[in-house]
Amino acid sequence: MVIPLETEIVVVGGGPAGLAAALAVRQKGFEVCVVDRAQPPTDKACGEGVMPDGVTALSRLGVCLGVDHGVPFRGIRFVGDQRIAEASFPRGSGIGIRRTALHHILQDRARAAGIVTAWGMKVTGVDPEGVRLRDQLIRCRWIIAADGSVSQIRQWAGLSPIRQDGGRIGLRQHFRIKPWSDFVEVHWANGCQAYVTPVGPEEVCIALLSRERELRFTELAAHFPQLGRHLKNAEPTDAVRGGKVASVHLRRVTCGRIALIGDASSSIDAVTGEGLTLAFRQAEALAAALAENDLSSYEAAHRRICRMPFFMARLLLLMDEHHGLRKIGLQALASQPGTFSRLLAAHVGARHPAAASLDILALTVGLLTHAVTLHAV
Repeated sequence: MVIPLETEIVVVGGGPAGLAAALAVRQKGFEVCVVDRAQPPTDKACGEGVMPDGVTALSRLGVCLGVDHGVPFRGIRFVGDQRIAEASFPRGSGIGIRRTALHHILQDRARAAGIVTAWGMKVTGVDPEGVRLRDQLIRCRWIIAADGSVSQIRQWAGLSPIRQDGGRIGLRQHFRIKPWSDFVEVHWANGCQAYVTPVGPEEVCIALLSRERELRFTELAAHFPQLGRHLKNAEPTDAVRGGKVASVHLRRVTCGRIALIGDASSSIDAVTGEGLTLAFRQAEALAAALAENDLSSYEAAHRRICRMPFFMARLLLLMDEHHGLRKIGLQALASQPGTFSRLLAAHVGARHPAAASLDILALTVGLLTHAVTLHAV
């Protein structure tokens, strides 16, 4: 591995967000080097679903995901309180794919694009000339921080979060069983959710989200009886992997020649299922801004990209916190499938949020009215 002494852009962090950013700026003609202290493929606890707008964004970066890589899914299904609400995507499909498989694909594409990668190398500092790797300096014009939700680059740049919500725990495990649905299923229970994403012909990914640190996969059937019946004879194919889940908000995502992306720039509770997709869309916006030598346009684009997912996260977490709200919400979505479909279309970028404002308002007013009633009682 030959680490360049100088390049135009250094991307710190070689996960999906970092590699997508590297591919996007490479398409704009920049020389780029990706640095990560881990060795690939990297893995973390996540739902392993890429929404249709994320699949489209990746295809524009030259990464075309299909049935050879994962399992397409056509929509989202909520299950809970003896109700089922589902909506299909207005166009295209999402894809369930193992995170490690996605990382391999992104690595191969980066290699083909001529992107330099330095794995197993830790960035020890930034200075006016570039980034430091122990005793070596890589001179660069721009630095992209894709080093996760506890970003060291973000801290060095002084871009501290203005608000951090939540404090939930996420657990993930894979099971050997033929997927029983072409939807991503979200099973709801008191204070927790279970995401079911098909990731292979004979494999599903189960992600548990909860405020209770003691929640275990061994208790899954007790919290989610219908899901427990599906998995009754299914064998785990790997060990449980876990991590913290939170929503982190920043006032700014750029400082001088440093730009943040992915979880380093903001993290949205996993209940939205939008983590990877947001990073891929941000990558395109950042590359366009760098090509114009104007990071202010990235600031604006980043706010626009995150606005709807942040709102949906707040709404879904409100349902998570109050059983009565969840019951009303699921009933409303089940009885008004058109409303669910329109909200999902806005969520995945196929419909302008303003066009769904009446649906959002009606659902929000109903939930908030019930919340006020509960508080008064």
